[in-house]
Order: sequence, then structure tokens, then C-alpha cells
Amino acid sequence: MSKIKIGLFGFGVVGSGIYEVLRKSKNADAEIVKICVADLSKPRTLEASYFTDDPQDILSNPEINLVVEVINDADAAYTIVKSALERGKNVVSGSKTMLAQHLDELIELQNKYGAALLYDASSCGSIPVIRNLEEYYDNDLLLEVKGILNGSSNYILSRVFDHKSSYADALRQAQELGFAEKDPSFDIDGFDSLFKLVIITVHALGAYVRPERIFTYGISTIHESDISYAREKSVKIKLVAQVVKISDESFTMFVMPEFVSPSRYIYSVDDEYNGVVIRGECYDRQFMFGKGAGSLPTASSILSDIMALQHDYRYGYKKLHFHDKPEYTTDVKLKIYVRYNETDIPSVLDFLSVEEQYTGRESKYVIGEILLSELIAKRESIRGKDVFIANIPMFFINRD
Repeated sequence: MSKIKIGLFGFGVVGSGIYEVLRKSKNADAEIVKICVADLSKPRTLEASYFTDDPQDILSNPEINLVVEVINDADAAYTIVKSALERGKNVVSGSKTMLAQHLDELIELQNKYGAALLYDASSCGSIPVIRNLEEYYDNDLLLEVKGILNGSSNYILSRVFDHKSSYADALRQAQELGFAEKDPSFDIDGFDSLFKLVIITVHALGAYVRPERIFTYGISTIHESDISYAREKSVKIKLVAQVVKISDESFTMFVMPEFVSPSRYIYSVDDEYNGVVIRGECYDRQFMFGKGAGSLPTASSILSDIMALQHDYRYGYKKLHFHDKPEYTTDVKLKIYVRYNETDIPSVLDFLSVEEQYTGRESKYVIGEILLSELIAKRESIRGKDVFIANIPMFFINRD
């Protein structure tokens, strides 16, 4: 490929980081030609001639052969990426929300117009999960991808379990340090992890599952009694996303807090870091660890995609073309802990069996087996502020 001329959408934390890593790179035959921003009046360190507020100054510029998109508006990101692909321009994107909602269509657009879309930075920042799933694990022996995909929630839980902070104090500190937004719900309610999991599953098993079909539960309702219970059991609570192959015919996926024992790799993934375990039929477990967000870690992943495009790399989506692919199912038995107070959980949820039940003055809990489909069917009824749910692992417990 000839010299890469970049049209950059967004110049916030990540966008400015991309400018910095390109400036530091000695071998990236690439330069930023134009940067599209929402507000031209903001003071910036680069000269004004770089900037525009009109997307067409990039999309209609024949000199620009790569669009890099790192904006927060998922709808705008979709319009930009779709328009660029339709014009035959390669794209690098970091928008996990947009990708998770439109990836099936974007794959078709790549095939139709011959342009490449790369997005390693959308899932786990500097950890090269997608490229590894595409190239190294490009077979049907993969059994599970599981991990901590959100640094904000992990930082909060690390402060709680490793530093004895209260949840409220930990959240406040995460916000002060910039690890969590003023409205942290996207991270702590599990949606950031969910969207990353949707993208990862396309490359892990060759299946695209719409986000609304996947059970997602976060940590916003965690209570001191849940933390005390975990400590009594010598485990930590982590917000975990996983996709797991149940059989040759089926797989399942969900995002939930989980009781994690010290024997698990992700037990020691602390602060704002991410950790991903990839398990295969013949190679057991592989573990990847690193910063999942931040200006330079994310920008470094964007740079990796830019460099890959210099060598005409594109995702092959090989598993999408496998003949015997497993199908997504929610007809799966899980073991969960549910703490509640006013919400009458035993009458709301239809447990297959109950292993343990406790009633106290301030809270109650039940531990039992339940179908994932039941959790999805009742998810609106279990969203009360007095309810907290955690997964107790059942998959591959004898293989660690």
C-alpha cells in the first residue's frame, strides 16, 4: 500500500494519543491530513488548518485513503464508517458500541466494496485479542473466551477488595482519576463489557449475536453484605464477560459479576487492567493481560491496525464460513448467588434447585441453579436497587 493519508474523526483523549504515537513511530509510513471535530472553537495544540467540522472534508477527499474513527457518538460513528467503506476507504475504528450494533452489516459492506475495517482497539485497548482470535485461534478447537473487559469496574472492585474501600468511595476515586465517567452506568452496569464480548464472539466462534439477546448484569447494586460474603469464602467479585462453547452444536454468553477464586488467572487482574483467558480443546488456557483503556494504550492499538493496513491486512472472518458452527443458546444451567431485601426473589425467579438460603435483618440471599433463559425473561424484575446477582462458575471447573 502507498503512504497512508489519514482522516481522523475525534481529537479527544484517544484522538490526541493517536497523533502522539504516530509522531513517535519511526516506521509508520502514515500522516494525519485532516481532523474532524464537533467544536472548532476549542483551543488545541495543533495548528487550525488541521481541523474541520465537516465530515465531507475527509470522506470526499481523494487524497485520504484511511479513515480513523474514535468518537463517542455511536450513531455518528456508524454513519462515518459506513460512508467511508462505501467509498472504498479503509477504516480503523475504536467504537465498540457502534460495532456491536452493526458488525454484521459492516462485514457485508467490506465484502461489497473491497475496503477493510479493523478494530482491535475496540476490545480491551492494548490487548490484541481480536487479531489473536483471527490468526492464531483460527480453528474450531476454541472452547471459551472469558475475562475482565472493563477497566473502570475492575478498578472500583480492586479498591474494594484489595484496599478495603467502600464501593461509594471507590467509585468516586475512579471518577476523580478519569477511569469512570460522571455517569458511570455504561461501565458499571456491564454494557461496555457486553459490546466488547459481542465483537469478540464474532472472531472466537464466527457468530454474531445482537446485544439485546445477551444477559447483562453489572455491579452498581453491590452491597457490603455481598463483599463480606465473598471475603468469607476467600474469593473476589469481578465483573466478568464470557462466551463458552457448550457442545459442538451450541454456545452461550453473558456478562455478570462473578465469585473468582485465587486459582483463576483473572483473580490477580487489578486496578484499571483487563485480563482475557482463551481456552481451547488441545491447548488448555492462554492468558493475555494489559491496559484496556487510556489515551496511549488505545492509540497504540490503533497504530497496530494502521501498520497492518500498510501490509494490506484485513480480517478474514474465517469462522463465519465454517459449515458446522455452534448456535447461540440460553437453555443453559447456571449457578448463581442472589442477594435481595424487599424484592421477593424466590417468587420472582424459578430456580431449578436451591443449595443455600439465608434470611437476615438487612438482607437475604439464595444460592441455586437456574436457567440462563429464566434470567433473561425476568431481567426487568431483578433490576431493583435491593438486588445483586453473581455467577458461581460451573464451566471447566475441573480443568483449572
